[in-house]
Amino acid sequence: MAYELITMGRIGVDLYPLQTGVPLSRVTSFGKFLGGSATNVAVAAARLGRRTAVVTRTGADPFGTYLREALRDFGVDDRWVTAVPGLPTPVTFCEIFPPDDFPLYFYREPKAPDLEIRVGELDLDAVRDARVFWMTGTGLSAEPSRTATLAALAHRARSGTTVFDLDWRPMFWTDTARTGTALENPALENPAPDDPASSARPFYAEALRHATVAVGNLDEVEIATGEREPHAAAAALLEAGAELAVVKQGPKGVLAVHRDGTTAEVPPLPVEVLNGLGAGDAFGGSLCHGLLAGWDLEKTMRHANAAGAIVASRLECSSAMPTPREIEQALAAGAVR
Repeated sequence: MAYELITMGRIGVDLYPLQTGVPLSRVTSFGKFLGGSATNVAVAAARLGRRTAVVTRTGADPFGTYLREALRDFGVDDRWVTAVPGLPTPVTFCEIFPPDDFPLYFYREPKAPDLEIRVGELDLDAVRDARVFWMTGTGLSAEPSRTATLAALAHRARSGTTVFDLDWRPMFWTDTARTGTALENPALENPAPDDPASSARPFYAEALRHATVAVGNLDEVEIATGEREPHAAAAALLEAGAELAVVKQGPKGVLAVHRDGTTAEVPPLPVEVLNGLGAGDAFGGSLCHGLLAGWDLEKTMRHANAAGAIVASRLECSSAMPTPREIEQALAAGAVR
């Protein structure tokens, strides 16, 4: 049976301080959680009852074992989560200064195992057959993950729903070498080593040719299209190949525009933010759930907004992903309480 959702991309251990409003230098205790954007999206969709799997790689170490066990505990298939000898499982720390300051510190050196995904190790038929396939901008930031991600998109050939999470992390784009990119595209042969955005944009454009849905915040859509105004950015994403453009606008809510002219602009759900990290992943998992359910655009966006708000009100990410009942209760109340 085909998966309802397969995600491909980043995984790691999130170490969140158990004290809020305290600089990392003074934090004395941490909670350990499954992390990584693509992984959290799979967890969020599984919490909503979907059959999900993730394609990624960890270190061959105890943290890698923890992540695979955590995925199984969340109901996410880990058959395509493999270990890379010699590379440590990534760890991410954060600081928590509610309501809107949550600095992240990524430890992904000398290289993150999830950037070592290779074409020959992919189950391309499973990727093609999944009802929804979710990939991320981080997966395009270095080889061999870049070529593997683009190969998965090409093999899928826009079958079903293909979501491109723009996921812009400039610190990951330090390797601008283009050698080994399995594409006949001259635009990809001219690296711009001093400008991560210029380096990323050709690969974003190539991925958008294969995507049916593009999702990103204002910074991310600007990287992908050069446009920051939400309606202009949505139009540019549709012009680049997507059928549905979703622009997250923070406190202004979310704008979604479909190629058929349908538009939904939904305000955020009021929430007392504890930790804004992971809210976007909850949004993504709920977005996939709504697309799979065949909901109209406004209902899909309202539910995704509510899912993100619920996670923003909690300390953790993966284990904070809401159930359908929690989302319905938040929508009925008109706020997250």
